[in-house]
Amino acid sequence: MEFNMENTERPTRPLLFDFHGVSMTHYFTDNWEKVQNFQARPDDILIATYPKAGTTWISYILDLLYFGQSAPERQTSLPIYQRVPFLESDFHVFPPGTEVADKLPTSPRLIKTHLPVQLIPKSFWEQNCKVVYVARNAKDNVVSYFHFDRMTKVEPEPGDWNNFLQRFMDGKMVFGPWYDHVTGWWEKKQTHSIIHYMFYEDMIEDMGRELDGLCSFLGLSPSVEEKERVIEGSHFDNMKNNSMTNYSNVPGMDFKISRFMRKGKVGDWKNHFTVTQSEQFDEHYQRKMNNPNLQFRTVV
Repeated sequence: MEFNMENTERPTRPLLFDFHGVSMTHYFTDNWEKVQNFQARPDDILIATYPKAGTTWISYILDLLYFGQSAPERQTSLPIYQRVPFLESDFHVFPPGTEVADKLPTSPRLIKTHLPVQLIPKSFWEQNCKVVYVARNAKDNVVSYFHFDRMTKVEPEPGDWNNFLQRFMDGKMVFGPWYDHVTGWWEKKQTHSIIHYMFYEDMIEDMGRELDGLCSFLGLSPSVEEKERVIEGSHFDNMKNNSMTNYSNVPGMDFKISRFMRKGKVGDWKNHFTVTQSEQFDEHYQRKMNNPNLQFRTVV
């Protein structure tokens, strides 16, 4: 599939609007009918995350697991966003995500989404597709989201850190409130064994352990050497310096402001939150997170 990279003119920043009860921009609703009518296949694997929660990381891990050995040319010729299309996206400089996914030659097809669980196309449930969900603690997630919104023009104007943090707490973010997203998918997992729920912090702490759990869920049995290759390839520094995974060839992103892959750490929120902001956030968090079984760590 051809991707036209010549149109690098920066788009005007989009505005947020309410869409089926979730804050969205037109980049994720322009192609909505085709998104909702997307025909999943039984062996599709859906990668679901809130934005900036390790989406590219888990996408690359899955790509290496399935195709790292059988199709090594992918690693040097196809950027990750072509290997793992963004289902609901319609950025106009690329073909819509549904079109890219439809034309994927691979089996399984790896497809990513940021949609909250209630907006997932019904065919994924009907086909009993496996879903890998990654959740990241709210404090690090909001920091990463802030820097991402600063550097890309496909997101609404972020404003300053203080205003952005308040907007995050209010849930006025693209794809809705973090709290609803992580909780909605967690609760769906309780009745759907096809969902594997992972935590960013666990992946940072012990990738070998988390990879074993993921492979067990997927029914894969990679050799020790293969697992080591996946862990090495998906190490943050290696991905950050890999032009096939670091988004450096995507129009509309200003790397002078921030890198797409910035730090990849747990606890960077401490460099952004003031003591007062942290206390206010913690108090708000206690009110919003009403599921005591869903626990996050802000340090590892």
